[in-house]
Amino acid sequence: MPATVTTKGQVTIPKPVRDLLGLIPGSKVDFRRNAAGEVVLRPAEKTPATSQFAKFRGHAGKGLDTEAIMALTRGDA
Repeated sequence: MPATVTTKGQVTIPKPVRDLLGLIPGSKVDFRRNAAGEVVLRPAEKTPATSQFAKFRGHAGKGLDTEAIMALTRGDA
């Protein structure tokens, strides 16, 4: 996954890598050099989610289908 360095020295971390490392906006990363001389990127620290709802982002709940979700949204349930 190639990336381009900007004139300011910035690089966009590809989404698959961000997902693999669990990086979210505001995450801090650490660059380390390993014994082989390669530079390794890893999360700098495990921080709690910035929002109390962040851990629920991306899913509506286990076992709910679209009709059940729409009924809850409309207040029909």
